[in-house]
Amino acid sequence: MTIQNGDFVTLSYTGSIDGNIFDTTNEEEAKSAGMHIPQALYGPMTVRAGSRHIIEGLDEALIGKEEGFEGDILVSPEKGFGLHDRKRVESFQKNKFKEKPVRGMNVKIEELGEGVVIDVIGSRVIVDFNHPLSGKTLSYHVKIESKVEDLLEKVKGLIHVYAGRDMEITYIDGKLTISIPPGISYDRRWVMWRSRIIHESFEFIPDIQEIVLLETFKRPEQSIKNTVED
Repeated sequence: MTIQNGDFVTLSYTGSIDGNIFDTTNEEEAKSAGMHIPQALYGPMTVRAGSRHIIEGLDEALIGKEEGFEGDILVSPEKGFGLHDRKRVESFQKNKFKEKPVRGMNVKIEELGEGVVIDVIGSRVIVDFNHPLSGKTLSYHVKIESKVEDLLEKVKGLIHVYAGRDMEITYIDGKLTISIPPGISYDRRWVMWRSRIIHESFEFIPDIQEIVLLETFKRPEQSIKNTVED
C-alpha cells in the first residue's frame, strides 16, 4: 500500500554522515555509536507523513513509498539541517565569556543563540552559530514498518514525537484521556510541546472531540518508623 500525504506510519531509521551515525531509532546502534541516551525512548516511531515530524527530506521521501519499504535515502543539506551560512560565524572578544573559551566548546550568546567555538586567535574567539550538521548530505537507512490506522497509536506517535515519552491513554466515545505522570510540569520538553500535541490530535484525528489530561497522585507509603507500634 502506497504512503500518501497525511498517512500515519511507523518507521525505523538510522541517519549517518560518512558512515558516522548521528541519529537512530535503534538502541543497540545508538550504544555502538557512543550516542546512547538512557532516558530516550528507542524503537520504531509513528509519524504523520507530510507533517515534518521528521527531517524535511526524509519526510518528503516517505510519500509514494510502499508499506514495508526498506532502503537508503539521501537528504540534501537544503532538506536537512540547511546550508552553512558564513554570516552566522561571528567573532567576539575573549573577555565576553565567563569561562576560558576553547575550540569545540558550546557557548550561548543571548542575542544569537547557541554556537560552537571553532577557533581562538589571540584575544578573538570565532563562534559558529550554524547547526553542527549544516551543509552536510545525510544518509538514512529507513524501514517503513506499517501504516497506522488505530487512533490510540496515532496519539502515542504524536506524544513520542514531541515529548519523547510513552504515556497511558484511553479513548471512549470521542473523549481522549492522557494519563500524565506526577511532576511532569518540570519536564521542559512536555511543557513546550503539550499544546502542539493537543492541537495536532484535534487537527489530524477527527474522531477526537475532547481531550483530558489526567494527573493522578497516590498517597505516599508511610515510613517503617511511623508504622511500627510502640
